[in-house]
Amino acid sequence: MTAITPRQRAHRRLSVFRIVVFAVLGLFFVIPLFSMLEFSTRGLQDSGRNLNAWTALGQDAQLRSAILTSLELAVLTVLAMLVLLVPTMVWVRLRVPGAARMIEFLCLLPLTIPALVLVVGLKPVYSWVTYFLGDSALTLAFAYTVLVLPYAYRSIDAGLASIDVLTLSEAARSLGASWFTVMTRIIVPNIGSALLSAAFISVALVLGEFTVASLLNFDNLQVVINLFGKSNGQVSVSASLASLIFAFVLLVLLSFVGRRSRNRTEVIATPAPLPVKEG
Repeated sequence: MTAITPRQRAHRRLSVFRIVVFAVLGLFFVIPLFSMLEFSTRGLQDSGRNLNAWTALGQDAQLRSAILTSLELAVLTVLAMLVLLVPTMVWVRLRVPGAARMIEFLCLLPLTIPALVLVVGLKPVYSWVTYFLGDSALTLAFAYTVLVLPYAYRSIDAGLASIDVLTLSEAARSLGASWFTVMTRIIVPNIGSALLSAAFISVALVLGEFTVASLLNFDNLQVVINLFGKSNGQVSVSASLASLIFAFVLLVLLSFVGRRSRNRTEVIATPAPLPVKEG
């Protein structure tokens, strides 16, 4: 029998440690989810399992409206975040690199301010927003754009740091490309994975946000789930579990799209082998 070297023994110990850690973390996350599923399908007075709480999700008009509102807020927040951050960060890298620290500070500032304090500052602003735009929950997109800035900034900044923005833009401009073409056909395709990561983080934050919407008296998904928790706990738990499943599916789709994008980029970037002449 071949003797096991110390390196192989250490590798086996590390593999066992990883398996144990992943198993413990898996149980930590899976057990509460199964508990939520068990509670949401529990029948009253030992009448067996049923899906009444889950079927009620599609029958309640208030919940359907809250789901639609949260999805619309997610789309508006992602669009506002990309339109605000991407051109600004590219412009700073190309024209005023000295302002990078100031932009980073401004983007990371909402991370240091508690949501309650942020709402106190936004309340007078939203009185004017309501006056001009109406009392719609979609106006929460302005506040959510501010909330997602710290996380989206880090993701986009990492994507821009992985490419030579200056060289790519100067090369495209020297060939006659406009700045719009440089942004849409040069910069954005090269940081596609970073933009997808920033978009997913923004969607996850919007779908799970409760404090700002509640204090500003708007109804989004989490506010309605909290209201259901006071009257029908099973429907509230089933809605919470459904939102978690939706976020998980979104994460899987994001990783799949990002993997396909990276593979396509690698195929394009790999030069074809030169033909070899015989003789």
